Amino acid sequence: MNKTVVIVDKSNMSLHGRNVREGPNIERKVYGYIRVSTREQNEDRQQIALLEVGVSEKNIFLDKQSGKDFNRPQYKKLLRKLKKDDLLYIKSIDRLGRNYEEILQQWRILTKDKGIDIVVIDMPLLDTRRGKDLMGTFLSDIVLQVLSFVAENERTNIRQRQAEGIAAAKARGVRFGRPLKPLPENFHSAYQRWKQGKITGTAAAKECKMPLATFRYRAEIYEKSELL
Repeated sequence: MNKTVVIVDKSNMSLHGRNVREGPNIERKVYGYIRVSTREQNEDRQQIALLEVGVSEKNIFLDKQSGKDFNRPQYKKLLRKLKKDDLLYIKSIDRLGRNYEEILQQWRILTKDKGIDIVVIDMPLLDTRRGKDLMGTFLSDIVLQVLSFVAENERTNIRQRQAEGIAAAKARGVRFGRPLKPLPENFHSAYQRWKQGKITGTAAAKECKMPLATFRYRAEIYEKSELL
């Protein structure tokens, strides 16, 4: 007995007279995200890159904040806007963040929970529109983990360089924080008598109308300046 096989093309089926489109024809919104670490840094380079790939200026979200976590107002606003099948562009992975674990977590939230696509402009391998098969996903995951590690490692190196720079500056006598108030006119006299053991530190501080700890701190600075 011969069997007849009927193949149904679902792509041309209609629902209440309307064609149902799937795959590449789905209409999606395109967004861009920019992050700079400080208000002094310029975001133009990132903005130009996003505009060049077709992101509308009104759909670009900008945070001027550290990448240590994702507690950023504009990123949170973007997250609320994103819907399934939308597309998000970022210039580089470290603009998303600089915390290894949190970058991976946010990537999963965006691609799995939200169901959006992400394109990292500086790294073509990180384009979730391509290679959705097992091998493509595997390669993307490896690249993402490596770049996330590099981003966090760079943040650690930056903090270390900052700490070393501050320590070196302090060793050269550079002072940080608010400028010191001018010393009272009787400070030199009180300081000399205190150094000679004629009065106590408490008495000297009282004469200068400052707490004992402040007197000792200012005395230490004064002594160093006298030696220069």
